[in-house]
Amino acid sequence: MQGEDARYLKRKVKGGNIDVHPSEKALIVHYEVEATILGEMGDPMLGERKECQKIIRLKSLNANTDIASLARKVVEECKLIHPSKLAEVEQLLYYLQNRRDASAGKEKKEKSSKPKDPPPFEGMEIDEVANINDMDEYIELLYEDIPDKVRGSALILQLARNPDNLEELLINGNKGFKLFLICFFLQCSFSQFHGIITHYKIGALCMNIIDHELKRHELWQEELAKKKKADILLVYPENQTLKKDYEKTYKKYQGLVVKQEQLLRVALYLLLNLAEDTRTELKMRNKNIVHMLVKALDRDNFELLILVVSFLKKLSIFMENKNDMVEMDIVEKLVKMVPCEHEDLLNITLRLLLNLSFDTGLRNKMVQVGLLPKLTALLGMFCSNTDISAGIAKSFLALSLMKMLFECPDERVDLELISFCINLAANKRNVQLICEGNGLKMLMKRALKFKDPLLMKMIRNISQHDGPTKNLFIDYVGDLAAQISNDEEEEFVIECLGTLANLTLPDLDWELVLKEYKLVPYLKDKLKPGSAEDDLVLEVVIMIGTVSMDDSCAALLAKSGIIPALIELLNAQQEDDEFVCQIIYVFYQMVFHQATRDVIIKETQAPAYLIDLMHDKNAEIRKVCDNTLDIIAEYDEEWAKKIQSEKFRWHNSQWLEMVESRQMDDSEQYLYGDDRIEPYIHEGDILERPDLYYNADGLMAPDGAVSPDFFGDYHLQNGDLVGQHPFSRSTVQPFVWSLCLGRGYWHEV
Repeated sequence: MQGEDARYLKRKVKGGNIDVHPSEKALIVHYEVEATILGEMGDPMLGERKECQKIIRLKSLNANTDIASLARKVVEECKLIHPSKLAEVEQLLYYLQNRRDASAGKEKKEKSSKPKDPPPFEGMEIDEVANINDMDEYIELLYEDIPDKVRGSALILQLARNPDNLEELLINGNKGFKLFLICFFLQCSFSQFHGIITHYKIGALCMNIIDHELKRHELWQEELAKKKKADILLVYPENQTLKKDYEKTYKKYQGLVVKQEQLLRVALYLLLNLAEDTRTELKMRNKNIVHMLVKALDRDNFELLILVVSFLKKLSIFMENKNDMVEMDIVEKLVKMVPCEHEDLLNITLRLLLNLSFDTGLRNKMVQVGLLPKLTALLGMFCSNTDISAGIAKSFLALSLMKMLFECPDERVDLELISFCINLAANKRNVQLICEGNGLKMLMKRALKFKDPLLMKMIRNISQHDGPTKNLFIDYVGDLAAQISNDEEEEFVIECLGTLANLTLPDLDWELVLKEYKLVPYLKDKLKPGSAEDDLVLEVVIMIGTVSMDDSCAALLAKSGIIPALIELLNAQQEDDEFVCQIIYVFYQMVFHQATRDVIIKETQAPAYLIDLMHDKNAEIRKVCDNTLDIIAEYDEEWAKKIQSEKFRWHNSQWLEMVESRQMDDSEQYLYGDDRIEPYIHEGDILERPDLYYNADGLMAPDGAVSPDFFGDYHLQNGDLVGQHPFSRSTVQPFVWSLCLGRGYWHEV
């Protein structure tokens, strides 16, 4: 139906039955409302009929009440009751006067012994559903007593919560309704309502409410402080009167604060939306809105604080508002919110601080109240993220932090600052900025002078990046190696070892470093289980892996007996994946060199350990083991057979288990010739039966040797290997040929 087609609204109310309320002293009047919308010619266009009820509460009804007078008053004031029903009303009132409420005494006793806090919106919860056709009646309720006003307000609020009703209600309503509607429909993001709110001075009313509530809160706090002081000064602990009085007052105070903060949120949200108009914002400033908002920063409600800080951020772009904030010492209040568990509140607080930081006096104030260390720690947490750390590099913040680090007068750098720098050094671009000029030289000089382990940790992070920055460390290898001794602090030694272990430089003569600073005895001694903390031992293993890349160094380590010490450490730390992986990596580096390879293969059981670890649950351990065993297999035929056999067993374990356990029936016993298969299955190792493998011409040679190259140029057809494989060897994965119950299948390695 189009809006212009409807011209008139006809309402008809028809009275109904009258009942008594089941639990209260009240009458329930049932009535029927029929609403019809008439067209321009007076013809009905749309109609609706609804059954409603009205509750008439009789709070003054008691044993001494004059029933006849009360009945006449009810009939006169309630237009829904026809005068002819006066006698019926008298009878119902007489019934209510003499009805006994059995649960009244019990409830009264319970309430007196244990008072119950009222709900946040007591009086607003009604069973009646609001209807837009009854608007006139709801507005009339606003001019009645308090209970009727509350009921009318609740019903109008129901309608106002539905945005579909707003435009029609605004056009057809009167002045009283417009005022009430805007007060309750506080979702004033609809800009078309701003003019009406301003016209009826709702903003000024909200500011008066906020000012009044803030003053009430101050009075509550003063009263609470007096009672708390009296409780603290209590001389006789056995007298609990003051303590109970304080606890009761504090509980009441908490309930009042919760309700008050709900009201403040609603009022401030309305004002924030109205402040879109700069003229309205100026009026708010003249009424001390800034002072009110800064006072509200002492609250603990996150939602209210987000609203307050957002409002202050909007106002802070004007100098006059900023000056008002300075008078109220806003920085001291904001510093309490940094850091904050609530992400949205922290975000908007930092934005407000950014706006305020353009003022020199406020910047100095931020430093005085200790905001800078908090921001540094916060940035330290942020820069652990790679993307954020790269963004910091682009902002050249790294250079500013380095300046602060070098200008630190104390021996140890502030914990917040150095933690931030350590995380920054994890980004390659930041490292390039840090090492420009004499950056690395100054860092090394300070770290070696004060033996600062955290500063050395930062240097260690710098050393992990490949490129020009790593080559700069060649000049400091001797200085770092000189720190590796039992005389230095263990944490500092750990960082020095980690830095040296990162220097995988081909031009670095590790043999000369080991001999000149006598590091081999130190490294071997620390490999003994229990000789040092695990962190230090792990760094020693990593250091050995780095120096083992050099051939002469590997020979030097082999002669010193470090390899057996590594195997002993592997046995002791076999449950620690990090230790196992690093020790295996050392073996991987050593098998590249003749001297250490012979020792590992011929004089130790390291290959056997590697075979056992070949199927470890850790993927990195399996990868290093496979690479190491492949190199060992190339140089030792005996170990090559063992490794090949173990790999075959692993990849074909299911088939081997099936062949060894299954008893073939008579029809399958002569499948491969006249010889019975049982003796071959149950006598000896199944892998020693070469006749179980197919050759291109039948069975394989009795030596049992098979190579993946054998299958490269053939493909499977009806259980036989025939012809040229259709794919080139460069595009096909190697396969192992296995036999299962007379049928061949490919199993990928």
